[in-house]
Amino acid sequence: MRQLFLVLFIGLLFSTACRTKNTEFVTVALPEKFSTLDTLTTTASDAAAERVRSLMFNSLVRKNEKFEYVGELAQEIKPSEDGKIITFVLRDGVKFHNGKDFTSADVKYTFDELFKSNSYKSGAFFDTVDGQKDPHIVSLETPDPKTVVVTLSRPSLQNQLLSNFVAIPIIPEGTVAQQSTSPVGTGPFKFVNFDQSQNIVELAAHTDYWEGAPKVNKIRVKTVPDANSLQAELQSGGVDIAPLPSNLSPDTLKSLGQNPNLKVEQFEGSNIDYLGFNTQSAPLDKVKIRQAIAYGVDREKIINELLFGQAVIAHSILPEESWAYNAGTKYSYNPERAKQLLQEAGYKNEPIKFKFGAGNAAVSQYAQVIQNSLRDIGLNVEIETLEGNVMRQQLALGQFQMNTGRWIGGNQDPIFLKDLFSTGAIPGDKIKCCNRSRYSNSEFDEIIQAAINTTDREKARELYFKAQEIVSNDVPLFPLWYPANMVVANKRIGNIKIGASGDWSFIKDLTIDSK
Repeated sequence: MRQLFLVLFIGLLFSTACRTKNTEFVTVALPEKFSTLDTLTTTASDAAAERVRSLMFNSLVRKNEKFEYVGELAQEIKPSEDGKIITFVLRDGVKFHNGKDFTSADVKYTFDELFKSNSYKSGAFFDTVDGQKDPHIVSLETPDPKTVVVTLSRPSLQNQLLSNFVAIPIIPEGTVAQQSTSPVGTGPFKFVNFDQSQNIVELAAHTDYWEGAPKVNKIRVKTVPDANSLQAELQSGGVDIAPLPSNLSPDTLKSLGQNPNLKVEQFEGSNIDYLGFNTQSAPLDKVKIRQAIAYGVDREKIINELLFGQAVIAHSILPEESWAYNAGTKYSYNPERAKQLLQEAGYKNEPIKFKFGAGNAAVSQYAQVIQNSLRDIGLNVEIETLEGNVMRQQLALGQFQMNTGRWIGGNQDPIFLKDLFSTGAIPGDKIKCCNRSRYSNSEFDEIIQAAINTTDREKARELYFKAQEIVSNDVPLFPLWYPANMVVANKRIGNIKIGASGDWSFIKDLTIDSK
């Protein structure tokens, strides 16, 4: 009897200890490893590191729910009438994790270090002309501790500058050397520890955070790239929340929702899945054949039956929440119209190679459904899967006819339309991104450049509308759907409200039920 009591007592202590440990930390899963804690001076892009960055740092500028650029550490953004000067009035009461007050000197220091570093982010602030760097920023001045004045080389760079500012973490003076090992920012959580071998970061609430202290005291960010391991971690409680688990298939997410200890929540997303076409490769050089493909894909059926409703049909590259969104031509499923267009185009059963990256079961499933649908309307479509790096290389070289992929983040800004579809963005010896379709339309080029150059928001909206109408008619790229932002979490985690952009800013507002 005494032994039984002892076993029960030890079990009770262990259970209590586990509950205490679990309420001390919220463990957040990342589906891929990150390479650095320093996202300011690093020479390579790292999407996973950017998610961790958003927990520890703020930028001068952020996007709102309409993907407009508004102040973050800047309380006001005041462009001059000619558009060449932007004045940033900084917020009061902002403190860094080391207790230092945030001032304009920190902003200047951050950008000085950025430009000295020759990092991949610094490249966004320069044009390269005849091998020479042409800076977008002529000067960055700090007339007082709460004011930053940025002078541009030309007014048309205003929107691009604000866009680039979103990704720049503001750091305190004199700390650039420590950012890779002990990062210091103004964000809602401050750095505690980084276990590099396990790719686990521990963070603590920044109690002096200017938007109010987070409701969770401690965060553990844990990398779990393997889908089976992530399922096991969620079910055992080793992971409390998995935002945007790209390594989990739609049917797995649905299955996890049946677990009594878990919940799966779905939010509108802004990323875009698409079919890309090489418009210089026959027979896809004919507009009517590309239009036929658009009419021949039953997106609603794929979303309902394969994706379990975890997506919304897309009619534009831009998300519907965008201030510049225009659906343009809507291609509802219409196989008879598709067959008619193929006949009008004089299609002679030429083969079309449909390429995509291997390794994603959901993509493989919907690609095969698309292949079958296009065969049903009379197209000779052949599938070829490739390793990811090989796939990207072939896209850049134009060694494809049709592909499927996903654009993440960039499509939130209408400037991306120029990157995707302008003649000047066709990949070549010096251009790596992003007009993989090799699409060229002089009318589009003129309209999109005018939209980018104007500082009049309403005029820009009208021009972006026209640009979207042109590309939706020509179909150099066919938007499929906006994947939903999915979140799997332990039921003790509350107040999950992830925005369309999918960033991790919502984590500071999470709550814990300690019962």
